[in-house]
Formats: sequence, C-alpha cells, structure tokens
Amino acid sequence: MSRRVVRQSKFRHVFGQAAKADQAYEDIRVSKVTWDSSFCAINPKFLAIIVEAGGGGAFIVLPLAKTGRVDKNYPLVTGHTAPVLDIDWCPHNDNVIASASDDTTVMVWQIPDYTPMRNITEPIITLEGHSKRVGILSWHPTARNVLLSAGGDNVIIIWNVGTGEVLLSLEDMHPDVIHSVCWNSNGSLLATTCKDKTLRIIDPRKGQVVTERFAAHEGMRPMRAVFTRQGHIFTTGFTRMSQRELGLWDPNNFEEPVALQEMDTSNGVLLPFYDPDSSIVYLCGKGDSSIRYFEITDEPPFVHYLNTFSSKEPQRGIGFMPKRGLDVSKCEIARFYKLHERKCEPIIMTVPRKSDLFQDDLYPDTPGPEPALEAEEWLSGQDADPVLISLRDGYVPPKLRELRVTKRNILDVRPPSGPRRSQSASDAPLAQHTLETLLEEIKALREQVQAQEQRITALENMLCELVDGTD
Repeated sequence: MSRRVVRQSKFRHVFGQAAKADQAYEDIRVSKVTWDSSFCAINPKFLAIIVEAGGGGAFIVLPLAKTGRVDKNYPLVTGHTAPVLDIDWCPHNDNVIASASDDTTVMVWQIPDYTPMRNITEPIITLEGHSKRVGILSWHPTARNVLLSAGGDNVIIIWNVGTGEVLLSLEDMHPDVIHSVCWNSNGSLLATTCKDKTLRIIDPRKGQVVTERFAAHEGMRPMRAVFTRQGHIFTTGFTRMSQRELGLWDPNNFEEPVALQEMDTSNGVLLPFYDPDSSIVYLCGKGDSSIRYFEITDEPPFVHYLNTFSSKEPQRGIGFMPKRGLDVSKCEIARFYKLHERKCEPIIMTVPRKSDLFQDDLYPDTPGPEPALEAEEWLSGQDADPVLISLRDGYVPPKLRELRVTKRNILDVRPPSGPRRSQSASDAPLAQHTLETLLEEIKALREQVQAQEQRITALENMLCELVDGTD
C-alpha cells in the first residue's frame, strides 16, 4: 500500500477566529453601492469604512481602539458630491487616506490622531483629471506621495500628491472598464484586468504593455490579479460555465498557466489579499460567508489549499491589515475586518505555537512606513525595494506627520537658478549654524508645538463641557 505523504508547511494549521463581540464595531451603516471594491481600509492606527450618506459620499474613520457601539453622530469624512467607491491608506503616512468617487474626483485627506468634533469636509488636495467615475485607488509601494487612480473613462492616472500634478496618464491601453490594478513589490510594473478579458502587464513609465494574456479566465465576469513575491501573477475569475476559478501565471510565458483550479459556483467576485512574507493568498468573495486561503510555492501543484474560515453571515466588504499592525506575541499572521450590514468584525488568523518567544520564521522583516524613493526619483526611472523593518519588538506607529502640498506656479516655467538645497530652519546660510544652535532651535520649536497641542486639547475639553452642559 502506498502511504500518502503530507506536505510539510508551517502554515498547514493556520486557523481563523472571529474576535469577541466587544472587539467589534457596531452600528455602522455600511454603503450599499454595487461596486466590487472592499469598502474598507485598515492601517495600524485607523479603520476606515465607506458608509451610507445622504446628498453625497462619505466614509467613517475610527481609531482601532474605539470598539463597541459607534455614536450615530460620530464625525464622517464628507466632501464628495456622489458615492465613494474606493479608499486606500497611504503606506508611508498612517494619517493620510485617499478616496475615489462617482463624482470623477480623487481626494486626499489628513486624519488627526484626536477625534474631530465635526465632519471633516476639507481634503488636503482634490485631484481632478478623470472624465468619469473613479473606482480604483492604489498607492505606490515604495515612492513617497505617488498615487494611482483608474476610472470609468478606461484611463489610469498616476499622481504626485505632494504637488497635485499628473505624473503619468495611461490612455488607449484599455478598451473597456478596468476591473483591477496592482503594483509589483518595487512599483516598477502594473498588472491590470479589464472587461475585455485581457490580463496586462504594463510598464507605466514607458507607457507600454510589456505582455498580455487574453482570456486568462474564459468567463465574462470580473477578474482580479495580484503580483506574488516570485514575480508571478495570481488571478481570480470565472470559467465559461460561471464557476469561480483561480490561476497562477508566469509573465515570461503567458501561453500556459502555472496552475489553474476550479473552485465553486457563485456570483461573488473573489478579492485576493496576498501576503508576500508568508506567500499566502486569502480569497474573500463579496456575499460569501467564508475566507479561503492558499499557500503559493515553487513545488507542484504550486497553489496549495490550506483551509477555510467560515461564519454564518455574508461579508459586504473586507479590509486587510498590513503586517506591521499585527500582534506578534500571539503568532497572528493576518487580520481581516469583515463588514456586515451594520457592523465590522475583526477576524484573526493565527499559527498555533507553544512558545511565547518571537517567531523569526513567521515574521521576516516587512515593509515599514518609510518610503525608499521620492516621486521625482521614481519618475526618472529609479527603482528601489521597500525599506524593511523588524517586528521583533512589536511595531510602534510613528507620530502624526503632516502631508504638505506645494502647488507649483504653472505660469512660471523658468528653471530654478542655482543648485537646489533643502531649506534650513532659518534663512541664514547653513554654514553659520553650529550643531548646538541647530539643536537649540529644534528644541525651542518642539516646545512651541507641544504648548500649542496642549492649548488645543484644553480648548476641546472646554468645548465638550459646554456642549454637555447645553444638552
């Protein structure tokens, strides 16, 4: 008799568990818009959810610690004149989020660390360039302030948020609606899927399609694609008989799939969430009540089924926490935020381990919040891998950093005279500063900022007391 050999993998026993009831976020009116985005965005500080709003589009931003029932008057982020379709946190600044809307605009917002008293209505910058609704947003993984948007006009625009300028506009590449866009790990290539059933690999700076594959999945329903750590493309789609299907492709040889597996029969589009550190991909279907997960390896059959997390209620949308926001002391390797009709529920994926010590094999160094490039460097052709951080001592989010937008004078096209240098703290030449005077100046400025913050907090407390008193 032949014995079946069980494949060795440290992720074979990964299990999912819904957080306790008091860790959920209750009484949130999740958006009912029929759009295939995740409706939810997470980072180590905040949870953002697109919500129902009269007379325009809005989303709510909650500090992660603010669990339980959400006050019906809790301030929203409102500014769009039509429903919000997608939101995405900046990977290099945990207080900055971008939103895309049916009103053809993209807005970038600065979220304060304190709870605002009223709705946030003023974005840092509004990006106008699309002629139809904007349904997809994605920040560049390594370059500061570079944001991609894709609209119903079948155009992809790459923006420099720091100046509000269009860096690149990719037109005439997609003859129909764009379903998904994904950067590779260093942001040098894009993988896109389109209603014309074609999977494309695009070099955005050259403005050309590097390679493409027609009918990676033969069905007419939307496809999704993500880059893997090895440079392969993982796709989800439908067969001609409307069965859901997953595929793995090598861009250097698009003729035959590396792997192709049929899943089940359902209408919900499978949203893939890929973790490059563990090479696990999690598949969450809109309207499903389960999350399936697979490990991608170099050995046949290449895409290995691990397990399924099932619950009773279907998901309206789902958010995926970056690795630096996880609890390493509990061997947590992924965390999802599942949207119900009126609440958001965390789901924690854990690898069972007996030891309480830091598990090096589960937590390799992971991308941190520091960008590797400036927008201009990336545009000029430079590439850089993400700046990695260790999670050995847990992750501490950096203090609030403001995003400054400098609008350039489009009338003044003269080149800047003399060599560029960064401005010092005062207008005196840098050589006149000694190390001591610079440190003293920085210290004095910090004390001023601290005093102002304390004053703001005191005024807010007074305002709260006045409001409570009038109630």
